Amino acid sequence: MGRGMEDFRRYAIYYAPRPGVMAEATAAWLGWDLALGRRVPPPALAGLPAPLDDLTAAARPYGFHGTIKAPFRLATGQSARALNLAAARLAEGLAPVTLPRLRLAEPGGFLALIPEGDETALLALGAEVVSRLDAFRAPLTAAEIARRNPERLNPRQRDLLDTWGYPHVMEAFRFHLTLTGDLAPDMRAQVAQVLWDWLVPILPEPFVIEDICLVGEDAAGRFHLLSRHALTG
Repeated sequence: MGRGMEDFRRYAIYYAPRPGVMAEATAAWLGWDLALGRRVPPPALAGLPAPLDDLTAAARPYGFHGTIKAPFRLATGQSARALNLAAARLAEGLAPVTLPRLRLAEPGGFLALIPEGDETALLALGAEVVSRLDAFRAPLTAAEIARRNPERLNPRQRDLLDTWGYPHVMEAFRFHLTLTGDLAPDMRAQVAQVLWDWLVPILPEPFVIEDICLVGEDAAGRFHLLSRHALTG
């Protein structure tokens, strides 16, 4: 029997591309298809400095996505079904966000796609989703707080962590679509060249966030697409 919506240990709200070339290609790159909930074979690419499975291992369980509301446990008395209904109702009042394009970047020690252009509407979308669905989030445990390395956060980020369960929200929100785990600088450059040449033909222009997706994390730490809600506001 398949999993039910309640059979996940954490939930999150993602952007994930609709079915099509981009969704299929990025799922293959990471080796995990969110919608199918299973491993998928990688593309045959020359010039990578290490096996693709190794380069993407840390990012694979999350699938290709942009986090809008970070993974959280359900609060006592809440259900995934109620969360799904709330996400659907929220999406009805939110407008799609259109940005000119995506580009490859290094937001940390990893490679990711980030949008170009004015992100005001994107920040507003993130703030609405984070705040209006927060009643479904259980308070962070001491262990969950520790995993965010609070000693490395600035005072505002620590306040955001305490208030919303994640330090990179509201004005600190930096939307990105992760493509690798942490890589050494020389390795990042090699992977970026291969990856960009392969991605260019499939990246959309403009880039449009037209839905929000409810995803669930299984017991093995892998995320699955549970529902997709069009932004129709």
